[in-house]
Amino acid sequence: MGARKPAAEDPRVLRTRRDVVDAAVRIFATEGWAAVTHAEVARRAGYSKATVYAHWPTRLDLMRASVGKICDETDHPAPTGDLRTDLVHGLVDFAEDLESGHLDRVLGGLLERSGSDPEVDGLRRQLYEAGTRSLESVLRTHLPSEDVEPSLALLVGGVLSRSAFQVKPSTKAFVEDLVDRVLASSGRHGTTR
Repeated sequence: MGARKPAAEDPRVLRTRRDVVDAAVRIFATEGWAAVTHAEVARRAGYSKATVYAHWPTRLDLMRASVGKICDETDHPAPTGDLRTDLVHGLVDFAEDLESGHLDRVLGGLLERSGSDPEVDGLRRQLYEAGTRSLESVLRTHLPSEDVEPSLALLVGGVLSRSAFQVKPSTKAFVEDLVDRVLASSGRHGTTR
């Protein structure tokens, strides 16, 4: 006797989950963590609070689903094989995400609660890893392993500091200068191996 296939999930349940998580992501990205409540998510998704509570009993459950969706939909420029070009494209893309106003609210909500709950810290790490995966991969292809993490921190930190704290645009010229300085400090000058 063969193994039984698991029953397909009800399309209505899948649609409900999609609609609710989409609403939670929109609220989180546009208004921040504090605005993501069961009542507001239910209202915007068009479902009852009871439905939302049934699938996501806590606000943290809603946030976990939101961060998961944001990470799953993270899009990065395709690598060209040229170290400098790939870093510049990736960082300009990151800067645009920060400056469009949605990523800074998501990061802000997670940073505000960092250290308060290991699960929130896990969400913060998950978002960072999804957002930097492409840049890290480019660096690993071209730099010695001991230079990857410090270079990634300098590059991402430079753009984050410029956009989030100095409230200045991370222009392509700024990003190119940042990349050139980091590559020079690692003994690389933007060439492929």
